[in-house]
Amino acid sequence: MLEPTNLDDLEHSLRHGPKVPRIFEKNGFRFFFYSNEHVPIHVHVKYGDGEAVFWIGSTVELLKSQRLKVSELAQAEKLAEEHRDLIVRSWNDHLKRLGR
Repeated sequence: MLEPTNLDDLEHSLRHGPKVPRIFEKNGFRFFFYSNEHVPIHVHVKYGDGEAVFWIGSTVELLKSQRLKVSELAQAEKLAEEHRDLIVRSWNDHLKRLGR
C-alpha cells in the first residue's frame, strides 16, 4: 500500500545532515529528497542499507546506486515511474515553500 507523506512532516536529525522530505514509501522502498536539493529534479530511494538516485524528467533514469541488487533497482525504477507525477509535484511544492 502506498503511504504518501505530508511534506510538512519533515524528518530531521542533526546527526544525519539536512532535513529529508519523504515523498512516499512502498514495499520497503523510501522515496525522498534532501531539503537543500538542486535541479534537475531527482529522487533518492533507500531500501535496506542500499540507496539509488534517479533523474526525473520525461523519463526516469538511474543516476547512481550503491548496495542494491539489480532486481531491487528495477523495482525502485518501476515505482519511480508509477509515481513520477507525485515526485515532481512534491519537489515543486517543497521548493515553493523554500522560496526557490
